Amino acid sequence: MKSLALYFITAILCVHTVNLNASTVDDWGATGHRVVGEIAQKYLKGKAKREVKRLLKQHSLAFASTYGDEIKSDKAYNKYYTWHYVNMPFDQSYETSEKNPEGDLVTGIETCKAVLLDKTATDEDKAFHLKMLIHLMGDLHQPMHVGLAEDKGGNDVKLQWFYKDTNLHRVWDSDMIEEYNMGYDELADNADALTKKQIKALQEGTIVDWVNETHDITKEVYASVEPNENLRYRYSYNHFKTVRSQLQIAGIRLAKVLNDIF
Repeated sequence: MKSLALYFITAILCVHTVNLNASTVDDWGATGHRVVGEIAQKYLKGKAKREVKRLLKQHSLAFASTYGDEIKSDKAYNKYYTWHYVNMPFDQSYETSEKNPEGDLVTGIETCKAVLLDKTATDEDKAFHLKMLIHLMGDLHQPMHVGLAEDKGGNDVKLQWFYKDTNLHRVWDSDMIEEYNMGYDELADNADALTKKQIKALQEGTIVDWVNETHDITKEVYASVEPNENLRYRYSYNHFKTVRSQLQIAGIRLAKVLNDIF
């Protein structure tokens, strides 16, 4: 009887662990990426909208936006892992920093653009790189994806979020967004009102310019916490407006990149 009871307890614990891990994976920045996709959709021009819809087989930018994280579960896509981030010391820009020989956010985005512009590329290849581009443009505007190499972009900066263990990267990737408790479509619909002049200004510059701009925010993010600090409502009050702004800017710039390509 003791053995049977132990079996059932172990089985229950295993099921709980699997569900916990699955939830963690499913919630990894998904809402934020979908916000970026949903906002970008609103700024697509006719030709770009039609071509994107064709390559994505009628799926939306929001639907495709999480693809870059979903494929991390498949080792066949390991070579794309370094495309999700770029590490830079605080006192350097992308131009002056040491480059990862395996690639980074900038080289990943530029590769995606090149494939989409290549008239000889297959639709399958274009669709893959389109989905990656959608995702990477979101990553580019998340400050901790332009973080320090020594702490893995804030992943090793241990914190608490409402008394639960987390890290600086996750706070900005998903904790603040999920705590706000709005769906991606609601967040996109409630993006700040901008004039045409403001939108045009946001769309100026290059991928490298935008990485350097995000890096300036990254420095502020690192300075906003102390290791092992318990973050709560006050932290969201101070910083969630930056999260919302970065999501909106990412969507506007993603649309600009796609409009230029198509």
